Amino acid sequence: MRREEQDQNIIFGRHPVLDALNAGQEIDRVILQQGTRGEFEKEIRHACRRSDVLLQVAPKERLDRLVRGNHQGVVAYAALIQYQPLDDVLASVFERGETPLLLMLDSITDVRNLGAIARSAECSGVHALILPAKGSAQINAEAIKTSAGALHNLPVCRVNSLVSTMQRLQDSGVKALAGDLQAEHLLFETDLTGPLLLIAGSEGEGVSQALLSRINERFIIPQAGTTNSFNVSVATGIMLYEVMRQRRG
Repeated sequence: MRREEQDQNIIFGRHPVLDALNAGQEIDRVILQQGTRGEFEKEIRHACRRSDVLLQVAPKERLDRLVRGNHQGVVAYAALIQYQPLDDVLASVFERGETPLLLMLDSITDVRNLGAIARSAECSGVHALILPAKGSAQINAEAIKTSAGALHNLPVCRVNSLVSTMQRLQDSGVKALAGDLQAEHLLFETDLTGPLLLIAGSEGEGVSQALLSRINERFIIPQAGTTNSFNVSVATGIMLYEVMRQRRG
């Protein structure tokens, strides 16, 4: 990303960053200069915790590279999209009489994979994309471009805990499923017509054990070649298309 593009969503300086957080502006993350102490450090930590915003600590040199002006030891990335509460999205889905189709991304860290997944999700009728507040790729200009604008049209929900969110959805009657190379049942043999939460795992490790141990069902996507598995964005597209095929069929 060119520096001119970065500047469009960067807020820096103690008062501007705190004002943005206290005003409820959507913030992706805050970077605090290493070694910052005193009242301001307490204020910024409290404001980030209250707004469920990721707070990172970095050396002064990194902040110097991000902005041209006097950052005063703090930089924030303003969100390029409006995050939505998951409960509000679900309520809207039920009010319309539709069957929920939710997609949870577990530690997807590549912005291009995130964008490609969002594009497939929007095309497949996914009602919401669920991301963790920490450990996920940032929704930046590159992710939005890769999504072909889908990230502006698809509800995105940011949550503190994927595990507790999944369990809450399961308690509401939503079945949680994930692909697993060790699974016995094929994707095409799995019933995907009911209220559904699909989980896509990280590029290297797949779905975390904390989620896998609590899901309702696992499946495997059949393949003919010798490569270990499909790319996560391709695999997610296959899963979503099968959901759409079953529901329309």
